[in-house]
Amino acid sequence: MNHPPSRFEDPITAGVTRRHMVRSLLGGSLLAPAIVSDLIAGDSANPLAPKAPHFPGKAKRIIFLFSTGAVSQMDTFDPKPKLVAAAEKYGLGANNRPLLRPPWGFKPNPRCGTEVSDLFPHLREVMDEVCLIRSMRCDHNEHFQATLGVHTGSITFKRPSIGSWVSYGLGTENQNLPSFIVLAPHLPYAGSQAWSSDFLPAVHQGTRVIPGAEPIPDLARRSPSDKIQQRELGLLDYFNRRHLLSRETESALTARVKSFETAFGMQREMPEVLDLTKETETTLKLYGLERGSAKGFAWQCLVARRLAERGVRFIELIDTGSSDNWDAHGNLKSYERLARNIDQPVAGLLQDLKSRGLLDETLVVWTTEYGRTPWTDQPDGRGHHNFVYSSWLAGGGVKGGIVYGESDDYGDQVAENEVHVHDFHATILHLLGFDHTRLTYRYAGRDFRLTDVHGNVVKGILA
Repeated sequence: MNHPPSRFEDPITAGVTRRHMVRSLLGGSLLAPAIVSDLIAGDSANPLAPKAPHFPGKAKRIIFLFSTGAVSQMDTFDPKPKLVAAAEKYGLGANNRPLLRPPWGFKPNPRCGTEVSDLFPHLREVMDEVCLIRSMRCDHNEHFQATLGVHTGSITFKRPSIGSWVSYGLGTENQNLPSFIVLAPHLPYAGSQAWSSDFLPAVHQGTRVIPGAEPIPDLARRSPSDKIQQRELGLLDYFNRRHLLSRETESALTARVKSFETAFGMQREMPEVLDLTKETETTLKLYGLERGSAKGFAWQCLVARRLAERGVRFIELIDTGSSDNWDAHGNLKSYERLARNIDQPVAGLLQDLKSRGLLDETLVVWTTEYGRTPWTDQPDGRGHHNFVYSSWLAGGGVKGGIVYGESDDYGDQVAENEVHVHDFHATILHLLGFDHTRLTYRYAGRDFRLTDVHGNVVKGILA
């Protein structure tokens, strides 16, 4: 999908364009904000206006759950009885290191039979909604590069994030909120590059929300009244657009102007999104969230549901940062704390979305950057391993209650139906209604896409 460069008003008529008329009326308080929002949303110059995909997609939005640090597949979603039996024996891996027994047992979901570790008792109960892929592979076993790869499709160069591609392709259903929001308590490996728009128009980059007392700084209005603020913003908008007339190729400036518009809308809508006081005790209990708390993955998951209800296209949740994460080289027992943080909230999110009729049109994705070795790195931990790991999807057009692909008896290599990260991305875009080979953007003389020159849709998981 190639979009033409942004168009700006002719200098001669800059003062009387449709958008300027709308904003002048807004500044004079002659139009209700809802009417203004509808008029602006319909303006063809709006880079976030809703767009149709290549074909009808099953999913309208994505909630992307990312667990930082490389989650061990054989300790979570991929049981290996032969690894248990062969623990402490030698013969696999670099330096002939001993195999490491998984510390936790596995049990099946009572309806679909998918086995999940005792680390995730709540997730186990909802696996009949989940398509579990046990044959994932990526191209690098260092955190920075692999984190970049799972987010952008590239392990070597900066590229737009998958969330930015979705924003670029679909626009947004709610002009008062960003199209791409990231709920992250800490920066992951690769930092903000994980949600960067890179060469796509900067308006498509992710907006980070940090759990805590003030998730979005300066959200409260500083002007004495709403009317005064509207007039101030109207004047600022006038000068910004005059400044842009001779700088049509500066996407960062365009994004800054659009960010002022979105920020104004966020002042009206985001406080209500973040206000959980009207959520019932039943809902809070479902997520495992204490009333009044604004921290932890439970808060992130509940806010994600509220953002999905309000039309945000891509919502990413990152559970921890580039330290104190799932990178268990020396102590797998740290997984117990990390699993408690996400287990009930993620299961609650799937149940909540389904009960509200949102799961069928919301694709929920969980992944990590790569897996871990079946042999020891340090006595009680595992090393990096990009040759096979597990990810899963739910809702949004995928088959629930199935396992796709297999690793070998020890969780060392893919044994059947390999799914490369490029295939993973191609499938996600397909579920949104995109041919991944046609969702492109021309930059530096060539057409770029999320999947580069690779990727095949994994048809075996489609409902």
